[in-house]
Amino acid sequence: MFDSKASGILLHPTSFPSPFGIGDLGSEAYRFVDFLAESFQQLWQVLPLGPTGYGNSPYLSYSAFAGNPLLISLEKLLSDGWLNGVDLNQLPKLPKEYVNYPLVIKTKMPLLQKACNNFKAGASSQQNQQFKQFCANNQEWLDDYALFMAIKETNNGLSWHRWERSIAKREPEAVQRWQYRLKDRIFFYQFLQFQFFRQWEQLKRYANYRGISILGDLPIYVAHDSVDVWANQEIFSLDTRTGEPALMAGVPPDYFSATGQLWGNPVYNWEKLQQTDFQWWVRRIQYSLNSVDLIRIDHFRGFQAFWAVPQGEKTAVNGQWIEAPGEALFHKVNEQLGKLPIVAEDLGVITPEVEALRDKFQFPGMKVLQFAFDSGPDNPFLPHNYHNPNCIVYTGTHDNNTTVGWFEERTPEEKGRVTEYLGTINPEEGIHWSLIRFALNSNAIQAIFPLQDILGLGSNGKMNQPGVTKGNWEWRYGADVLTEELSDRLKHLIYLQDRAPENIFQMWLNAEEYQKLQSVAKSKSQSITQVIRECIQKI
Repeated sequence: MFDSKASGILLHPTSFPSPFGIGDLGSEAYRFVDFLAESFQQLWQVLPLGPTGYGNSPYLSYSAFAGNPLLISLEKLLSDGWLNGVDLNQLPKLPKEYVNYPLVIKTKMPLLQKACNNFKAGASSQQNQQFKQFCANNQEWLDDYALFMAIKETNNGLSWHRWERSIAKREPEAVQRWQYRLKDRIFFYQFLQFQFFRQWEQLKRYANYRGISILGDLPIYVAHDSVDVWANQEIFSLDTRTGEPALMAGVPPDYFSATGQLWGNPVYNWEKLQQTDFQWWVRRIQYSLNSVDLIRIDHFRGFQAFWAVPQGEKTAVNGQWIEAPGEALFHKVNEQLGKLPIVAEDLGVITPEVEALRDKFQFPGMKVLQFAFDSGPDNPFLPHNYHNPNCIVYTGTHDNNTTVGWFEERTPEEKGRVTEYLGTINPEEGIHWSLIRFALNSNAIQAIFPLQDILGLGSNGKMNQPGVTKGNWEWRYGADVLTEELSDRLKHLIYLQDRAPENIFQMWLNAEEYQKLQSVAKSKSQSITQVIRECIQKI
């Protein structure tokens, strides 16, 4: 995937339009894939797909392996026969412009329960066999996850380290007792995962068929209140008495924060992980690659060295850097899974050691144009400094303001630096298209843009504002915004910058003509797009 220039769009499925208060894996997801293909895009980047907890952040999930049941399409459950039309005609009025998570949960979870009940009562032998096969194929994470969620529900959402000690410590007799006691709820949580992955796999197959590769997102750390920590306590740095993190993850004080960032996740016990040949990480990456085509690893620098803050600290000031065996880990993963299609999130203060680890395994890094204009010409985010094209350039990420919002908030002097570098900003085009064009014209192997930038939205289109606990992860777009005009504009820019997928020409040429074109391109060591462009220029 990193062998030829391409581009794509960053959009989380919760942002799709739908009548059910949240985007899902139904018809609008397929419509979005069609828009990508028709716009000559080859990548669709999503945020983590796991079940979210407090704050609705996809980066704080109850499981590193499970899928978010709120993304399950009710329309697909209707077409499968597990719901009926009456079920979907009695919904409360749900916002279309944003996700009201409490209302969505209150509305959707009872319908998912009803679908489960109908499946249990009416599934054919073939459908039951498919469900059992799914459970068997995913047993090593699914059994623990379903039990964890069932116990958590019974304990009114309490974090696992505050459960009854015997089950918090996973004593075998306690596990068996809770499994028997909660077998119906365990079935429900298994059913939700069966439906999520069934619908996701169908969507992924369709995206791949249309020439779209899905770039997933894998946070380096997992939430403390997660099945991953509860079921694997020995590989995390925990207080063995209380179950709380003994060492917490974060980043030290820097230009942006005098107290740093204290995330609160437990850091890994890398010594124990290395003793097990990193098998938990191998499984995590393997399962991720079963669901997506490529993986962006968030906070990649933590594989070289991580900031560890002792239990009880309220800020990240009093931490220390501890080296991590990232090289040994990726050697082991390569050995077992082959060459990894991984993107390294290498933003922030990155040391030469981190860059060396990234480059040793040829992982593309990230360049963000919103970071490019606040220093001199040696700024590493300016495209003329992309000396290694093995990188992905973004206008912004999910943690940034939209490009329009970012530009509007800049001072006249700061705006002047942007326009001075770009040359000019066409008022009809807008800053967002100027920056998109700028990115596409760089030598970065991939260029990815949040859909909000394609749409030219202001600050009201932000997906997340770091450091703010409310109002994040809620943005959605309207059903009428993915227009043919927008697709044509994007397609034109993609073609001009030689980022169009080569197989599009198979739509226009017969097999013999296409084969001749491939031969000419190979003899000239050029892309098919370049050969066609030369031919057009000669006419």
